[in-house]
Parts: sequence; structure tokens; C-alpha cells
Amino acid sequence: MKRTLKINSLAIVLLLLMNITAAAQNPNYDSTLAKSLDADDYGMKGFVLVILKTGSNTTIDKEFINKCFTGHMENINRLVDLGKLIVAGPLGKNDKTYRGIFILNTTDLKEAEEMLQTDPAIKEKLLDAELYKWYGSAALPVYLEASDKIWKVKP
Repeated sequence: MKRTLKINSLAIVLLLLMNITAAAQNPNYDSTLAKSLDADDYGMKGFVLVILKTGSNTTIDKEFINKCFTGHMENINRLVDLGKLIVAGPLGKNDKTYRGIFILNTTDLKEAEEMLQTDPAIKEKLLDAELYKWYGSAALPVYLEASDKIWKVKP
């Protein structure tokens, strides 16, 4: 009787553990998509988060500033086309001189710095950049296709 109780108890524990493990598995998991996005088992991966700040160049030459920021926008589009820039956008006014953010599709800070030096506003010090390693959803690059279909007027 004692032996049967131990075996039944062990069987119940094993069934519970199997249910807990099975419940943690995603029924929608797409291994091909996950692999193509470099996702880990949690659907996450590393990126570089860039915080753009007001730079040290205090020029008031409007033509120069406009040229640099036109180049800034062109460079954003170029990096998106290369699959290197996943998120970009301005920040509202704040007391930290933060101007915007980028999320770059790399984990290499040196590569990220090299990408940023192709931006005229950064190169000319109108903007400065702080770089941080960041861990986020590997699905971020996939949103870009949808984002290109929802704007009416080019920013």
C-alpha cells in the first residue's frame, strides 16, 4: 500500500510538472520566423538604444542647420533601408536636452558608433549621442513593413 501511494504520488508530481512545462510553451511559436529575427527562446534579442541630445555646436547658421538635418532624415531612411535602424523618433521638450531616440539593429557599440557617424547632424555636433546596450522584442524589425503603410504625409 505504501509503495503504491509513493508511485501514485510520483506520477501526480510528474504530471503536474509536465502540465507546467506545456503551459509555458507558446502554441503560436514560429521557429522559422524566430530564427530569421535572431530571437532567443523568449522572443528577445539585443539592440543598441541611442539617446540623441543637443550637441555642442551652437551655430545659428540656418542654412547649415537645415542642410545637416535634411541629411539626418536622409540618413535615417538609408539606415532603415539597410535594416540597421528599427526605431527613430523625436522626444518632447524636456530638461535633459534629450532630442530623440534610435534603436539600432546591432549589439556592437563600435558598429553603432560607426553608423551614427554617417549622420551629418551628429558628425557636425548639432546632435550628440549616448549609446546603451538594450534587450527587447526581436519582432521590432517586422513592424517597419506595416509602418510604411500607415502614413499619409511624409514627415
